[in-house]
Amino acid sequence: MSVTLYVPRDAVALGLGANKVARALFAGAERRGLDVTIVRTGSRGLAWLEPMVEVGTQEGRIAYGPVKLEDVDALLDAGLTEGSDHALRLGDPEKIPFLARQQRLTFHRCGVIDPVSVEDYRAHGGYRGLEAALKLDAEGIVVAVRDSSLRGRGGAGFPAGIKWNTVMLAKADQKYVVCNADEGDSGTFADRMMMEGDPFNLIEGMTIAGVATGATRGYIYLRSEYPQAFATLKEAIANGIQAGVLGDNILGSGKTFHLEVRLGAGAYICGEETSLLESLEGKRGIVRAKPPIPALKGFLGKPTLVNNVMTFTAVPWILENGAKAYADYGMGRSLGTLPIQLAGNIKHGGLIEMAFGITLRQVIEDFGGGTRSGRPVRAVQVGGPLGAYFPDHLLDTPLDYEAMAAQKGLVGHGGIVVFDDTVDMAAQARFAFEFCATESCGKCTPCRIGATRGVETMDKVIAGIRPDANLKLVEDLCEVMTDGSLCAMGGLTPMPVMSAITHFPEDFRRAGSLPAAAE
Repeated sequence: MSVTLYVPRDAVALGLGANKVARALFAGAERRGLDVTIVRTGSRGLAWLEPMVEVGTQEGRIAYGPVKLEDVDALLDAGLTEGSDHALRLGDPEKIPFLARQQRLTFHRCGVIDPVSVEDYRAHGGYRGLEAALKLDAEGIVVAVRDSSLRGRGGAGFPAGIKWNTVMLAKADQKYVVCNADEGDSGTFADRMMMEGDPFNLIEGMTIAGVATGATRGYIYLRSEYPQAFATLKEAIANGIQAGVLGDNILGSGKTFHLEVRLGAGAYICGEETSLLESLEGKRGIVRAKPPIPALKGFLGKPTLVNNVMTFTAVPWILENGAKAYADYGMGRSLGTLPIQLAGNIKHGGLIEMAFGITLRQVIEDFGGGTRSGRPVRAVQVGGPLGAYFPDHLLDTPLDYEAMAAQKGLVGHGGIVVFDDTVDMAAQARFAFEFCATESCGKCTPCRIGATRGVETMDKVIAGIRPDANLKLVEDLCEVMTDGSLCAMGGLTPMPVMSAITHFPEDFRRAGSLPAAAE
């Protein structure tokens, strides 16, 4: 009787030796005369336990991890293929506390299925959302998305239903669906995990969007730093066409939706939707002025629906289970679930999917287990490099668009980066300016010049040169960048800078006692 072993092909697991482990497991089983089939899955998102190997038993899956190359022989000798006891045995992966406490609607297949198998995807509930959508007219699909209260998961939090409705109503001979998979924020990896572990969920969501809006062609704009995701998506799309879930006559419905993956060139600014569209058209990635909005004049001047990976991947569940079932999760105007990515100085980093409303402290302490260094948490940055730094007294803020905004922060893409008490917040503020200066498309003066002047001025503050006057100049620069920048690149850079100055003023005054000659 053949035994199935599941070994992740996720980028994090590969970086930690998953390929070597998979080869050693196969060779070791062959030497022992064991009949073993190895399925390469995505990751369940428990980064500190990767590579996490699972074995299928009559009682269900049993997990072991983290498995290193040198552990393989001992595991096989101990009875890995039977789920036997071993120091690395974790038991039922679904009962590991980090996973058991989650509310996985979007990520429930990640780490479970063969990511490029249409059959495995359908066996685990895939394409039920598209089947439900095909029984509705376009307006019915859009109403379901609207009534679910799904908001764009890319960071802006704009109601998805409004954007879908705008594209649906637009008149044109050609429309497009574009997925923003240019996941460039520090501490974020949910998009990558999804594309590497459950790509058909994204493909299905985009196909539903195409049916709803009348778009017959879609593009996934993928960051160049994700080669594994690129290969997985291309294979999944080819398999989808062969299985009749992509291309002409989808599932025998007479509907058409063609999909391609396009690689970006490593520009952070192309995470902004209009800059992305410029790049997709083969031009330099520069922000467009709005109006017109992409929903009316987007890719090649045609109506274009642009959403993030996590927005599209929420849609199949909504169509299958109903708008109300999705809206029953969350709080206030932030409904549904949020894929939270926990990184930085943290003991248990990884992917956490929970309903909106969980607090930062719960994420860091209950899921993350505190800092990896064992030192106190001093600052937490939420929402990528343009997100605010929160001190300890704000860690009870719920992850909710409005609650975070009330504290001058943002949810962003759900990335959380933890710093212990050794962090220098003046250096972090300087980095925000430096990041903006490096990544700016250069189109607008507040962003292009303001960020460069910000670095220069922060250098003076750190050196103790007229700190009070130069901090006032930093505040003035931030006001100009916030009010005058063309897009969020320059408009949000002041958020990490001013939060650092506001909550950690002592780090900006350390050099203030230097002798006057230093000025």
